Amino acid sequence: MRSWLLAFRPKTLTAAVVPVVVATALAYADHQSVKYWLAAFALLSATFIQIGTNFINDALDFKKGADTHERVGPKRVTQSGLLSEKKVLLGGFVCFALAAAFGLPLVLEGGVPILLVGLISLAMGYCYTGGPYPLAYRGLGDLFVLIFFGLVAVCGTYYLHSGVVSNTAFIAGLQVGLHATVLIAINNLRDAPLDAKVNKRTLAVRLGPKAARVEIALLVVLPFLLNIFWLLNGFILPALITLISIPLGVIVIKGVYRNEGGVIFNQFLAKSAALHLLFGILLSVGLVLSY
Repeated sequence: MRSWLLAFRPKTLTAAVVPVVVATALAYADHQSVKYWLAAFALLSATFIQIGTNFINDALDFKKGADTHERVGPKRVTQSGLLSEKKVLLGGFVCFALAAAFGLPLVLEGGVPILLVGLISLAMGYCYTGGPYPLAYRGLGDLFVLIFFGLVAVCGTYYLHSGVVSNTAFIAGLQVGLHATVLIAINNLRDAPLDAKVNKRTLAVRLGPKAARVEIALLVVLPFLLNIFWLLNGFILPALITLISIPLGVIVIKGVYRNEGGVIFNQFLAKSAALHLLFGILLSVGLVLSY
């Protein structure tokens, strides 16, 4: 059981939770008819897509030689021999099936648009590491996270509550997605030397360490700059309250700039997850109080 829980990668699950919470708070602030039972199903579906993606990534990275004894990141259950590749892959598909089951009420409520979002999300969860054109191996992993754990997740959840996709949902999705992408960007910068050996052409490998650090800094800073949108549209509290999380963002940026890589980057990975969660909670609280 401990091995399976480790394979969940709990610190990454903020990427599934935060978009649903933010979108629901935004729907409330926009005076939409919030359906909390739908938010619960959306949360369960998104979480199982995230866990399934993590499982498949764990198994296939080992199979392709990206995870070896030289790995400096958090322990991977397949590479360390705690679980077999076959079991972890099967676990990934079981999680995708659970995500589809929890997504069925969402499809019944939201219709064809939600069905398409769900099917594409499941397919992309597998194609992140698997398939003939694995996104993570082609430098598209960062874009995948921004789109699916930011824009798609927030706009999709907001659509379930309101029946429309608004510009407010788009901006909130962009903010959430940018901070979610910080996690994978730090992960890829840490692993770049080993990834290059196995031809895993992540964005950090393609750009080099200097540009990868600039990317991380931009991903941290841009959501705060996008608060200008909230100010211009009368949402003063969400714009101001999220500034509380700036010191955590500064710590992340300083950490990746002042260190060359290695195990210490795991600390900044955890802090970036905390930043993503804290910013999302503060944004949600600010939106609800702006009602």
